[in-house]
Amino acid sequence: MKPAHDADHYSYALYADPGMAESFDAKRFGGPIGELLLETQDRVLREFLGTIAGRRVIDVGTGTGRAALTLARGGADVVGIDASAEMLRVARTRADAERLEIDFREGDAHGLAFPDRSFDAAVSFRVLMHTPGWRQCLGELCRVARDRVIVDYPAACSAALLQSIGRRILARLGRRTEPYRVFTARGIRRTLEANGFRIAAVHRQFVLPIALHKDVGSRAFTEGLEAGLDAAGLLALLGSPVTVLAERCRS
Repeated sequence: MKPAHDADHYSYALYADPGMAESFDAKRFGGPIGELLLETQDRVLREFLGTIAGRRVIDVGTGTGRAALTLARGGADVVGIDASAEMLRVARTRADAERLEIDFREGDAHGLAFPDRSFDAAVSFRVLMHTPGWRQCLGELCRVARDRVIVDYPAACSAALLQSIGRRILARLGRRTEPYRVFTARGIRRTLEANGFRIAAVHRQFVLPIALHKDVGSRAFTEGLEAGLDAAGLLALLGSPVTVLAERCRS
């Protein structure tokens, strides 16, 4: 499917690489901290959705299907959308290995080929930070969701800001990287409200950079240190990535 935006944008070109698709999960979720990230994502997703069994859910930017697999294991009717055929190939292999029925389709987050409110919920992880037109993508999630939208983003008031700036500099120097954006809570809230949704719950992951925790490579260290920072009130101020649950306004 032809992307709604420039196909040369890194969010299309990078993830179309078969090597990236094969190595994606090992890079993102490998090691003790990667496992912690995945466990937390799955737990927050289940908490925010509430009842999963029997619900129709779309996972936009599904990638290798991690969130879609979690939803399908819980009994949801899942559609997984991604612009990368290579990422979807990996996702289908994983679903087949678990004998899970998931409808994986090529598609673009900027223009979802589904009617309004055709899903009970729409979820999207690690997409807004990379996509060329994040407001358009968030609007599409709201359009196709009947009552709930779950998204995550790196916070501007966090260590992610420095990494984002660094990656943008490297990209301008010709380095192959992911020069993602960061977000303010106000910007996310206003865009959701403009599409008829209000934020109902928020989860923040870490105060310190994920890269630092991965370099240390100790789950006990990460959980202990981050618990202390949370107790000091820093997680609420500086925590990232941020996952939000938004619900459709009734009035």
